Amino acid sequence: MPALALLIAAVAAVAANTPSAPDAATLAAIEATCLDYVDGQLEADPDRVARSLHPDLAKRRVLGDTPDERLGLRRMSREELVELTRQGALKTPREQWNRSCRVLDVTADAASVRLETQWFVDYFHMGRFGERWIIVNALWYSKPASTRTPQP
Repeated sequence: MPALALLIAAVAAVAANTPSAPDAATLAAIEATCLDYVDGQLEADPDRVARSLHPDLAKRRVLGDTPDERLGLRRMSREELVELTRQGALKTPREQWNRSCRVLDVTADAASVRLETQWFVDYFHMGRFGERWIIVNALWYSKPASTRTPQP
């Protein structure tokens, strides 16, 4: 009998520590932040992009070894990304948009999200601040021109 009680206690402990799936409102809020980020760039709307980003954003792309740096990274700040948006760096007619946001994981006040466009893939770490989800970290990969989805 003690073995059965121990087994029941172990199963109950695992069940109590298993995170529940995020609710629909949480997933919608996370996706809305992802879409503010990408759609804001595609619309050249710097305010929309800025509201999706933490003031201390760390956005990076792996460069690999360079003449100046071992394990090189391309670093971008919130201010730089917002300015590129203001300049219309990715401005694209809506009929040519091809983007998707996929929530990979949510735990309490942290989420991991994958954004894909025809030009790049971003992996976000988002944080929940009150009721608001914002991008804290981003690691991006530029797709080679030869693999990009053709646009109409």
